[in-house]
Amino acid sequence: MARAAAIVEKFRARYPASGMPRVWRAPGRVNLIGEHTDYNLGLVLPMAIDLACWIAAASSDDGWLRVYSEQLGSGSQWRVEDVPNASPIGDWTDRVAGVAWELSRRGVELGGVNLLIDSEVPVGGGLSSSAALGVSLALALGGLREPLETAKLARAAETDFVGVPCGIMDQFISASGQEGAAMLLDCRSLEWRTVKLPEDVAIVAANSMVKHQLGDSAYRTRVEECAKAAKRIGVSSLRDAEASKLGRLDGTSLKRARHVVTENARVERFVSAAATGDGVEMGRVVTESHVSLRDDYQVSCVELDFLVDAALRVEGVFGARMIGGGFGGSTVNLVRPGAVEALKGTLAKEYRKFHGSEPEIHVCVASAGASEIII
Repeated sequence: MARAAAIVEKFRARYPASGMPRVWRAPGRVNLIGEHTDYNLGLVLPMAIDLACWIAAASSDDGWLRVYSEQLGSGSQWRVEDVPNASPIGDWTDRVAGVAWELSRRGVELGGVNLLIDSEVPVGGGLSSSAALGVSLALALGGLREPLETAKLARAAETDFVGVPCGIMDQFISASGQEGAAMLLDCRSLEWRTVKLPEDVAIVAANSMVKHQLGDSAYRTRVEECAKAAKRIGVSSLRDAEASKLGRLDGTSLKRARHVVTENARVERFVSAAATGDGVEMGRVVTESHVSLRDDYQVSCVELDFLVDAALRVEGVFGARMIGGGFGGSTVNLVRPGAVEALKGTLAKEYRKFHGSEPEIHVCVASAGASEIII
C-alpha cells in the first residue's frame, strides 16, 4: 500500500492536471529451470518474485498517450489517433507504443491517458523487466482481463511490434504468478500447475551488472538455429525432438538441439526432486543446466560463469546457473536458508575483486501475479 501511495504522489507531481490515477503492478521473475525452451514450446518452471513494475494511469481528454519512467528518467508521447500506424524506434518506449498498438489491433478503442512507470525490476538484470512492463501496461491500458489473455496480449506486442521473438514464459508468470510457489508451464498446450518448493531451499538471484551487446542478436540467432535443427530432424519444434534422433545433426545444430532436449528433461527431474524435498538433486539439475547453457547453447559469459563457480564453492549452496537470455544479467542460486548470508558475502567479495563492482543480490520470494492495487 505504501508503494502504491508513493507512485500516486509521483504521478500527481508529474501530471498535476490529471485526476486520481489507478495503480497496477506486475512482477518480474526468476526461472528456476527450463531456459530457452519456451520458444521451442517446451517446459519451464518460473516463479514471480517480489520485485515489480508499478504503473499509475489516469485518462485525459486531450487525445494524447503520455508516459514517463521514474526508473529511466525519460518519457514520450503519441497522439492516440496515430497509434494504429506507429512504428518501433528502438528504445524502451516501443513497449508502451507496442501494447497500445496491439490493443488497437484487437479492436480496443483507446482514449487519452497519462502513465507513470516506477519499476523495481532492474533493466537488463535477467529478471524480465520487459515482461513486467508489458503486462502492467496491458492492464493499465486495456483493463482487467483473464491472466492468460493478458500474457498473450503482452507477448504479441513484444513479438509483433517490438520485434523480439520470445516465448510466452515471462509474460505468463508475470500475469499469473502464484504466491508461495513456482509454476510448471507447458509452453505448447499452455497447461500449468503450481509446484511447491521445499522450505529449506532459498532462491537467491545475483545480478552480474553487465549486459553484453551480443545478447539481442544472439538471442534471435538461437531462435533461428533451433528452427533449422527441428527442420533437419523432421519435427515442427524441438519440443518433439527425441535424444535418439540427435544423431542426424552435427555442429551447432546438434549443440542447440541437445540443450533443448536435455533441458526439458531437467525440468521434469527438478519437479520430481522438489516434490520429495531433495534440495541436493534440485541443485544438481540447476548446475547441469548452466553447463549446458554455457557449452551447448553458448549464451553465458565470463561474468556469469564466475558468479556460478564462486557460488558453488560456498558450503550450503545446492546449485547455481545463469538465467534469462544470456550474455549478462543474473544467476539463480539454490541455497540452504542458513547459508544465504555466507553466499551474499562471498559473491560480493569475490566479484568485486574479479569485476570491480558488487553484484546486486536479491533473496527471492515467490509472489502473486499482476493486479490492480486499490488504494
